[in-house]
This record gives sequence, C-alpha cells and structure tokens, in this order.
Amino acid sequence: MTIRTEIGYTTPDAIHVRGLNLATEIIGKLDFVEMLWLLAMARLPEPREKAMVNMLLVTAADHGLTPSAIAARMTWLGAPESLQGAVAAGLLGAGSNFLGTVQNVSEMLLAAAAGLTDDASDAELRERAATLVRERRQAKRSIPGIGHPIHVDGDPRVPTLMAVSKANGYFGRHWRLALALVEVLREDHGRHLPLNAAGANGAVLADMGLDPLLGRGLALVGRAAGLVAHVCEESRAPTGQQLWDLVLRQDPRNVLPAEKH
Repeated sequence: MTIRTEIGYTTPDAIHVRGLNLATEIIGKLDFVEMLWLLAMARLPEPREKAMVNMLLVTAADHGLTPSAIAARMTWLGAPESLQGAVAAGLLGAGSNFLGTVQNVSEMLLAAAAGLTDDASDAELRERAATLVRERRQAKRSIPGIGHPIHVDGDPRVPTLMAVSKANGYFGRHWRLALALVEVLREDHGRHLPLNAAGANGAVLADMGLDPLLGRGLALVGRAAGLVAHVCEESRAPTGQQLWDLVLRQDPRNVLPAEKH
C-alpha cells in the first residue's frame, strides 16, 4: 500500500513542494502569498488573485481584543511555556459566529445566486435577495455577514474591500447580491444592517470562484499572525490576569475556593 500526498515530499537529497524544489526554486523566489497559493491550488497566483488573497489575509489579521485574542491571552496566562497552545486556543474559537463567518457567507451567496450571471439585472438580484431573507426568516436562521455590534452605521472596511475587488475584476453577482440584501432589509423590513467585512469577504470568495472552506482557512492563516502578536504583547505587558480579576470582581462565585490566589 502506498500513502502519498500531491502537496510535497522529501528525499535524502531534496524537498519538493508541488513539483518544485524548495531549496532552489522556491526559497528566496516566492513570497508567502505565492507559496500559500501554490500549496492550496497547485499553481502560482495571477497578479489579481495575489492581490485579493493578500487583502483577505490582511483583513483577518487582527481586530483588537476579540474573543480569539482573549482566548489566546488567557491560555498564555495559564501556560506561558506554550506559544503554540495560546495561538491554537484562539484559532479553535473560529466558527460560525467569529472569524469562520466568511465561509458561511460565501456558501449562502453561492446558493442564492445559483444560475445567475454577473450581468444579472438589479431586479433579478433584488428578487433573489428578497427570497433569501424570506427563507431565512421562515427557517428562523440569521443572515451572516450583515450588521455589526460596533460599526452600526457601516463597516469602514467594506468600501476599501469593494474598491480592491473592483480594481481586480472581482466585483460580480455575489458582491451585488450581498449589497442587495442590505437594501431589502432596509426598504422592506425597516432595518439598517450594513454589510460587514465577513459579508464582503464572503462575496469576494464567491466571485473568485473559490471553495468557501478555503475562505475559512485564509481567515485562520491571517488571524494566526495577529494572535502571535497578542501573545508576544501579553508576555511583555500582561492583561490576562486583569481580565481574570475582572471576572472575579463581577462575581467571586465564578471561582472555586481552591483556585483563589
């Protein structure tokens, strides 16, 4: 029985990744985005693909004291010998509510826009958006990618994400459908819920024709950089103990007596 992967292999004399010699054809020649694309897609990215992937990675890198950053810092508080454990703790919280929303949005938009082309009319897209809202309401399911607890008047990242998408030729039916959702919710339901960055990036993935799962993967890769930064800062200027003390002040019953110190 032979077990193998097409991604890479090692011999006594060389390491190959997607058919290229790591030492002589990759190191010093490819940057990280090119390497990521080579690994995932078995080819180098086109310039516009590279620009979009770079945008997705940068957007996901850090948003401050998010749940993933707090998880990483609190894990470092308990296990300061384990950088990898702290970063992993932050990444493990990436799901349908935080960070992984990009995948959910992409899947939703792909399904809702099935059969449409990029030159679909505004009326067609609005009809699809209205149907999506209605079906989600009937199923009592939320609409990912819409609204933000802080940026209630509009996510400041979205205009830039849209501009980069347009500049690189990836502003298509999924982007337009996402924006139509915002219009339907405002005009038909009286709710101002702007598109957020996860919604925009989900539209980007769909318009690029990428597997939504890769979208979550790119978000994880990008956020890992931010989490490393949070843990490094935590090692120099700790906040984890302050967070823990805040919980204690709110209600000391949150801690067993044996854990008080």
